Amino acid sequence: MRTKTLKKNKINVVTLGCSKNVYDSEVLMGQLRANNKEVVHEEEGNIVVINTCGFIANAKEESINTILEYVQKKEEGTVDKVFVTGCLSERYKPDLQKEIPNVDEYFGTTELPALLKALGADYKHELIGERITTTPKNYAYFKIAEGCDRPCSFCAIPIMRGKHRSTPMEDLVIEAEKLAAKGVKELILIAQDLTYYGLDLYKKRNLAELLQKLVKVEGIEWIRLHYAFPTGFPMDVLEVMRNEPKICNYIDIPLQHISDPILKSMRRGTTKAKTTKLLEDFRAAVPEMTIRTTLIVGYPGETEEDFQTLKQWVKDMRFERLGCFTYSHEENTHAYNLEDDVPEDVKMDRANEIMEIQSQISWELNQLKIGKEFRVVIDRKEGSYFVGRTEFDSPDVDNEVLINAEDDYLRTGEFFNVKITAAEDFDLYAEVV
Repeated sequence: MRTKTLKKNKINVVTLGCSKNVYDSEVLMGQLRANNKEVVHEEEGNIVVINTCGFIANAKEESINTILEYVQKKEEGTVDKVFVTGCLSERYKPDLQKEIPNVDEYFGTTELPALLKALGADYKHELIGERITTTPKNYAYFKIAEGCDRPCSFCAIPIMRGKHRSTPMEDLVIEAEKLAAKGVKELILIAQDLTYYGLDLYKKRNLAELLQKLVKVEGIEWIRLHYAFPTGFPMDVLEVMRNEPKICNYIDIPLQHISDPILKSMRRGTTKAKTTKLLEDFRAAVPEMTIRTTLIVGYPGETEEDFQTLKQWVKDMRFERLGCFTYSHEENTHAYNLEDDVPEDVKMDRANEIMEIQSQISWELNQLKIGKEFRVVIDRKEGSYFVGRTEFDSPDVDNEVLINAEDDYLRTGEFFNVKITAAEDFDLYAEVV
């Protein structure tokens, strides 16, 4: 009598979108491995879990194309099952079920236990901080809160991620210790809004206290702050940054725009004067601080005058790091009620103009670094260069330091002191000292 061979399932987790999704995929993978499941990240597997992004049009398109690609593989028989989770399926589940019925099941952003059950696994509460990191071994994204209570008119995140929920400090310390034990040296703190941390649990903004606990974790050398909201920024954070060498002199603070009529329509709860004063306070408190921001152009009603105000302000502020996006008209957001009246080509032209200004600023600031020494961490080797970063640079979005691999053999994940020998707009060249 012939017996059917039981094929061992291999679960392939595919991650799309932001660093918060990377974190969620890593937690999912940690849970699966604790259930003795074979799990890989973006490799071959007969069961596929796609962690989607539903933030703006381009991201939604990429998510849908990825789902269709794996559904096609399922129809061809190279994949047995396809599950979809994350922001897109949180936001559009009924539409997706109708339009792409060949997906086995759709799950929202808060349905990890149900997703695990569908994969034949149990959710284990005791696995605080257990995850399989997918980033280079020296850094990890470190999510301190979920969701957002801000009312920004253009943003669909509260629809997909719900209300702000801080993770208790003691859980975060345990997680940091586990990451450090695995060789992680840099924590990149992320949340929809870092500055709101603690309000729900401790009835006060508690980011500074959390940082003071995290700097005590043995093995962690850099702690980096991402996605701070400008309104109600807890200024005691700057004191910790100034006094604690482990806290990078770096902050990512998405400001979105600066023209008062646009800020008001965006429901940002601030003004040009208040924002400029906040940045001046940052610079006064921590003079070496690198400020990264992101801007949106082409928001409904953005006039040429609004854009010129923004452009001049970018020139005046001389941000060390800046990204610029074109406005995406998202249903169920407050701004969806407004007319999306800036033509796409005008949006693109405006974004390109801002980025041209920024690349010139970045080039000028980088020239000042030539001849100076910096401590860098090596993330990877690429071609004939080792690629590293200073404390003033985040992975994937900021400047990189290139060191000729023929001159020096460097270990990835290690820190080295280097001297900058040449600089372009977004790359620095260096030699080990």
